Amino acid sequence: MTLQAWLLVAGAAVVAIGIAAATVPRGLRLGLALQALGVALIGIDGGLVVVGGSAVGSGFKNGLGPAMGIDPLSGFFVAAIAIVSTPALIYAGGYLSRSHNAPAIAAISGVFVLALVGVVIARDAVTFLMMWELMSVAPAVAILLASRSAESSRAVLVYLGSTHLAGVGVWLSMLTLAHLGALTDPHALAAQPTLVRSLLAVAALVGFGTKAGLMPLHSWLPRAHPAAPAHVSAVMSGMMIKVALYGLVRMLFEWLAPLPGWVAPVLLGAAALSCVGGVLYALMQHELKRLLAFHSVENVGIIALGLAGALLAADAGQRQLAALAFAAAMLHTLNHALFKSLLFLCAGSFQRQVGMLDLDRLGGLLRTMPLTGAAFLAGSMAIAGVPPFNGFASEWLTLQALLQLALHGGPVDTAAGTLAAAALAATAALAVFCFVKVVGLVLLGAHRQKIVASSHEVPASMTGPVIFLAGLCLAIGVVPGVVLGPIGHLSPYGPLTASAYGITLTVPGSGAFAPLAVAAFIAVCTAALQLARRQAGTTAPSPMWICGQVPDSRLAWTSAGFTKSLRLVLAVVLRPQRTVSIEFDGVLVRSVVHESEVPHLFDDMLYRPVLGRVLAFSRVLRRMQSGSLRAYLSYLLVTLAVVLAVVRAGLK
Repeated sequence: MTLQAWLLVAGAAVVAIGIAAATVPRGLRLGLALQALGVALIGIDGGLVVVGGSAVGSGFKNGLGPAMGIDPLSGFFVAAIAIVSTPALIYAGGYLSRSHNAPAIAAISGVFVLALVGVVIARDAVTFLMMWELMSVAPAVAILLASRSAESSRAVLVYLGSTHLAGVGVWLSMLTLAHLGALTDPHALAAQPTLVRSLLAVAALVGFGTKAGLMPLHSWLPRAHPAAPAHVSAVMSGMMIKVALYGLVRMLFEWLAPLPGWVAPVLLGAAALSCVGGVLYALMQHELKRLLAFHSVENVGIIALGLAGALLAADAGQRQLAALAFAAAMLHTLNHALFKSLLFLCAGSFQRQVGMLDLDRLGGLLRTMPLTGAAFLAGSMAIAGVPPFNGFASEWLTLQALLQLALHGGPVDTAAGTLAAAALAATAALAVFCFVKVVGLVLLGAHRQKIVASSHEVPASMTGPVIFLAGLCLAIGVVPGVVLGPIGHLSPYGPLTASAYGITLTVPGSGAFAPLAVAAFIAVCTAALQLARRQAGTTAPSPMWICGQVPDSRLAWTSAGFTKSLRLVLAVVLRPQRTVSIEFDGVLVRSVVHESEVPHLFDDMLYRPVLGRVLAFSRVLRRMQSGSLRAYLSYLLVTLAVVLAVVRAGLK
């Protein structure tokens, strides 16, 4: 076997040993450390394949026999899984030390990571689907092991119900493609009718799009991700939804070619809706992990914008532009995996120390938890697309590709590119708005609760992983060309030109971005401001004047107050609900309680009505279960008669 094959086998074996070790008394930390080591070895293997450009193991097969292998695209996703999962598993060693069912959660965490790797290295339909189901079930088990509350149980029910119903599309598309020989022959579908190719495209978009969290198929995501343990949430949001995008990339760019003409515009529309809708709903959240979950919907939309732009550019014959859009999507896939896992791990540290993640009850955590707070600040700047962090580079490249599509494409491409660029620009602005709110309410200001004031930094096993991820966010933001070069060779439309990913990112006919120079400028300005601040000195703190009232944390800015202006402007769309309760003491007002909520319109207007009709139909069908043997025999006879009639008609 080659070195890459040995690394893959050795890494999987070490992870398996770590899973077993985690279940042994006092073996939790050792087991998780072994899992992290094994995943790191697998990730090195994936990275070597990406850099080397040569595949390892088997190619894709249409048969049912098990087969595994790594090509450069799979290697990229394997490396990304390792970069996210390794620090998450190390973090879990400290995070789970106070948790009940910690050994079982640690073991299922390793199984979950192996399932993610299994999906992207599977080379036959059966292995792919087996790993896909294991990837879906493992986090649900982890959620139930961590909490048996009614809310967690309902989140698992919605998650499993949504993803498995939509998963029919994954099964249908994979098995049909294997049957038609399309997994090995990229032209196998060309001879099929347009209806067949359209049905397969619908199945793939629904199946993989639901698992990825694309709107309007995202309803499970803001429920399941916040309910999971922090390290599982980090891997779910960081990589599980990206593995679904991996499947979508295989489908749209390889197996389903040539695509029906409607696929790219539909994908672009869903992506634009996910971008804007995800960030809007994130802005309205009051709980940190739920807010981060909606931002996953937003960032999946950004990735899908790049993929849709690549498809549209390729249809227009602009292969270099298609390669740029595809590379931008892959770069944002990696970037989002880094900063989203970082933010979820930091949120887990906050929750462990203060016992809650309500934005309106936190505040001042940068002073009591400086390392975790600084890492969270870095992740917030990255997800908001603020240079010199990595989120800006990939969003800038995506925006440039969409603008080029609008400027140089046909009428349809111009409209699509303009819509997508506008959606991305609005999303970027709203994301900055959202994380100004989050940083202000979580890290800055006064402590709003005594337990927050008494909090302290988490152990090194939990701060080390978040500092590592924050460092990667900064490093890729400063020198994105180092990563963009190998990623640029993953495109099915040919590699990027060398000038596009040097020290300065250049898009011909559009502009250039010099991240290293921008980082140096920001560093100099920050140092100058800090020096000026020290020379000027600081004033002594003094109590706030609040019209003679006793200072009360409830009078401080809240999440709802911060976003009220936007909520009023978009009231027709968001349909906010509020209640005001006034308690009187005689003729005097004793207290006023104001409560507001922004309902999830996709649930209220789409899923609940559909679910209600399904349940009503189920109640009608239930009447057929009379318990009568005669009735059941009658059903069988009628069914047999119908089948025989259909067969006879077919023979004629």
